[in-house]
Amino acid sequence: MNRRKFLAATAGTAAFGSSKLGAAAQESSASNTKPRECYELRKYHVQSGRQQKITDAFLHEALVPALNRLGIGPVGVFNVEVGEPSPCYHVLLPAPSAEILARAEWKLGQDAEYLKAGAPFLTAPADQPAMLRIDSSLMGAFEGWPKLKVPAATAERKDRIFELRTYESPSDQDHRRKVEMFNSGEFEVFDKAGFWQIFYGDVLIGAKLPCLTYMIGFPSLDERGAKWKAFGSMPEWKKLTASPRYAFESIVSNITSTILRPTDYSQI
Repeated sequence: MNRRKFLAATAGTAAFGSSKLGAAAQESSASNTKPRECYELRKYHVQSGRQQKITDAFLHEALVPALNRLGIGPVGVFNVEVGEPSPCYHVLLPAPSAEILARAEWKLGQDAEYLKAGAPFLTAPADQPAMLRIDSSLMGAFEGWPKLKVPAATAERKDRIFELRTYESPSDQDHRRKVEMFNSGEFEVFDKAGFWQIFYGDVLIGAKLPCLTYMIGFPSLDERGAKWKAFGSMPEWKKLTASPRYAFESIVSNITSTILRPTDYSQI
């Protein structure tokens, strides 16, 4: 099922818009926990030069303001620093529900301001496309981290970098245990090590399932190295990883890490 068909199918759901997320929403309601956000993560693959310039202007002047008008935000827009082919824009869309994300494309198509500001990108001719391709994934927030948190450095416009990490698991059982591991103490270890924790998402639609994706942040690359070193040496982390609940087999089969730097207009 492609992205648009899936999102259209989710438009009538009350919470997250898939059987997996719907079950999570019912569980959340039953236990009186906070509602969980949904995230769409897009990757705009472009060529250097004209495409990069057109796409950057589209994101800055058309897409981000229009998404905010729809109640989607804060919207993060990032350039790749290390870990993936570049140029590539990573765009993170947080929303209170899958329904809002599902209706976004339809509503954008009715937004005259968006269509005018985004025209160079949206109406680029076939022989001069504005970008190469867009990849997209849909995620539901973890129960223990139900809402994205923007670091103080963003509002203060300080230097910052972010690390986007994806953990693939060999089976659904292992994936569920890794999510459980975060909810059972891993957040606290990250906090104690001094990480900025941005979001944690269970990937529902995307590549390399089953997997999860999360984002952490730092003032600099040097800070990143120091914090990961502190994280790995913490007694709480060693105890958690030694638990038979999580150490009975390799519950993570592959880790992908990408270092991102926010654009000047990123809201994260």
